[in-house]
Amino acid sequence: KWAAETFLTDAVCVTEVRGMFGFTGTWKGNRVTIHGSGMGMPSLSIYANELIGEYGAKTLIRIGSAGAMLDHVKVRDVVIAMTASSMSTPSRGFFREMQFAPAADFGLLEKAVAAARAKGTPTHVGGIYSSDVFYDERPDLTDMLARHGVLCVEMEAAELYTVAARHGARALAVLTISDHLKTHEALPAADRERSFGDMVEIALEAAFS
Repeated sequence: KWAAETFLTDAVCVTEVRGMFGFTGTWKGNRVTIHGSGMGMPSLSIYANELIGEYGAKTLIRIGSAGAMLDHVKVRDVVIAMTASSMSTPSRGFFREMQFAPAADFGLLEKAVAAARAKGTPTHVGGIYSSDVFYDERPDLTDMLARHGVLCVEMEAAELYTVAARHGARALAVLTISDHLKTHEALPAADRERSFGDMVEIALEAAFS
């Protein structure tokens, strides 16, 4: 709701299905829908499949918060997710023993990086981890992922990239670091929305530039 009211012109609530709000408006003359996805990959999978299958969505960009894993990734920095690793996704049954590698659409990724550079926003591009667990008490896993250069953790991108690939849609995740798993620094709740503006603008520029 905040993103739609802040960045879209003439935003109107067009859906409240399952209590999840979706707003449609315009940004620089382009028609945009900003829609909640719930928390976690199973919830996102429902909305991504419905937006693509029932409404013909061709471009889906996730915006949201993430927890940093590497020392040089700071709170308030933006992460653009090139790939998203996961222990499991709702799509695992499709692949069975095969390990699918969920990846962003390169065109969207390229445009998002250009938009971030133009804004001068501290930005990192690389692999992230999509977790099934919000309160994860496995520091060994964090250390292992950090050793492999994983920038941050969130809970949805791996399934978003998988669903988009299955249906021939474009997908990207643009995230703001709200917490740091190593330093334990965290954005106060009151500051989170104010710190997310660059992320939203980068996502919009990527979609329409």
